[in-house]
Amino acid sequence: MTIINTSHVEITTFFLVGIPGLEYAHIWISIPICSMYFVAILGNCTILFVIKKEPSLHEPMYYFLSMLALSDLGLSLSSLPTMLRTLLFNAPTISANTCFAQEFFIHGFTACESSVLLIMSFDRFLAIHNPLRYSSILTTVRVAQIGVVFSFKSFLLDVMKLACSDNQINVIYGFFVALCGMVDFILIVVSYILILKTVLGIASQKEQLKALNTCTSHICAVIIFYLPIINLAIVHRFVRHASPLFNVLMANILLLVPPLMNPIVYCIKTRQIRIRFVAKLCIFSCVMSPLNGTNIEVLKFLLTGIPGLEKSHIWIAIPFSSVYLLSLLGNFTILFFIKTEPSLHEPMYYFLSMLSISDLGLSLSSLPTTLGLFLFSVHEIHASACFAQDFCAICNGIRPICGHHNPLRYSTILTSSRVIKTGVLLTSKNVLLILPLPFLLQRLIYCHQNLLSHSYCLHQDVMKLACSDNRVNVVYGLFAALSTILDLLFITFSYIMILKTVLSIATPREQFKALNTCISHICAVLIFYAPMLSAAMLHRFARDLSPLIHILMADVFLLVPPLMNPIVYCVKTRQIREKVVEKLCPKRKMIKGMRKGIH
Repeated sequence: MTIINTSHVEITTFFLVGIPGLEYAHIWISIPICSMYFVAILGNCTILFVIKKEPSLHEPMYYFLSMLALSDLGLSLSSLPTMLRTLLFNAPTISANTCFAQEFFIHGFTACESSVLLIMSFDRFLAIHNPLRYSSILTTVRVAQIGVVFSFKSFLLDVMKLACSDNQINVIYGFFVALCGMVDFILIVVSYILILKTVLGIASQKEQLKALNTCTSHICAVIIFYLPIINLAIVHRFVRHASPLFNVLMANILLLVPPLMNPIVYCIKTRQIRIRFVAKLCIFSCVMSPLNGTNIEVLKFLLTGIPGLEKSHIWIAIPFSSVYLLSLLGNFTILFFIKTEPSLHEPMYYFLSMLSISDLGLSLSSLPTTLGLFLFSVHEIHASACFAQDFCAICNGIRPICGHHNPLRYSTILTSSRVIKTGVLLTSKNVLLILPLPFLLQRLIYCHQNLLSHSYCLHQDVMKLACSDNRVNVVYGLFAALSTILDLLFITFSYIMILKTVLSIATPREQFKALNTCISHICAVLIFYAPMLSAAMLHRFARDLSPLIHILMADVFLLVPPLMNPIVYCVKTRQIREKVVEKLCPKRKMIKGMRKGIH
């Protein structure tokens, strides 16, 4: 018994907990948490970008705000990988060294944020108490030195904490680190007492309010940061019997809320940042043009059908309507059969459902303007609706990837839960990747020209009408296109691995059988990527070709994949083909059942 009691096991792996009692809903909980991370990272990066690019913001107050944004970014990025792994992929394990490293960064950036808030309170006191000497005291060099010293102090405290091995020493040192945080808070309170004393010494009430208003953003940031910390400390020390769910929620609030709310508060309350932020996102006001003397802010675009065949648009609408009808009917049919037939509740068909939903989105996003133009000669589309259509068309044009390699473990690896999580992750990735595109289009100036070349809003087509600098659009559009090409490279790599696996199978018959399961997917890949790459090549390298060819290629990309995918999968997939035939010919199903009974 002595040996058992005195022995110990070296732990190399820890297990993380999501939301206790709500494990079944982790996939849904991940959606708001992903959104919060995205907004926090985007907001803090925006603040850093605006401060870097605008010379008028190169002042001590905004340098300290940059430090706060960097701390918030570090706090978000430190916890993001394990948080999303736990909630999205049900992967709660973390190695001991990784856990210690994550703890170091989370505590380090938390301590950094506390220090930065203290520095900012001193900055506000100095600006109000001694405005004449403010710029001479807080020079750029001193601001940089203060930032380095406080960052070094914060991370040094955390390194020493990790170095402690005896638990009693850890407790005492942890208490000392907590006291350092409380000292920061006390000094912030002292700073505001001195600020209030200075403000009350100002004669004019209007000037008093103006002075206090410069502190509003910082006060909000202090409350947002320290309130969860103090509440968590009180709960941890004095309410230990509280529900684990309550403790987890309080810890997550501390981790997620400050990086999310600080950029929002400073963008709303700081006039200089707000003005520049709005100026970057919104369509600029009318300015003088060096070419024709005036600029007109375009609120509507004009769509074009088939050039030279305007008189035949009503007849052209017939095949277009037929293609749309067949596309919608085919994809809804696939979704209906996969939902109602239990035998089709397998990963392959779940992925096929995602493909059908993408095809439906692609068809429905372009259907209103295309048929409105050909059937009713409605050429106008509002700018906001045009940007929204462009977003939906591109977002639904990115497809899921799938393949086969390990049939024995296929059902255990690709469980229903993992398929859903993969779908949510891919959808989130696509949305986040494409989301900046409509905002980048919105910020451009469109002068006089508002005639588009297609029957729907195509990103490149809209971008060509801008008369302002569109380099950011071009660069980000290239990045989005490269991500799509990367998907194609992964698909190619998947099929190289599939081919390698198939060639290792002994009999040619089994090889052919294995390859036959991939034919539908290969056809879907070719149907999707061939028109897209052809349209891209024509747009880049054959701009002198007839506009009719460009329009036809764009329409092929828009119409053919949603039409052909259901046909290919219904023809080549035996299970779906049999279900379709059974539904369309119930007598055949009855005869088949009778034959089985006889045999």
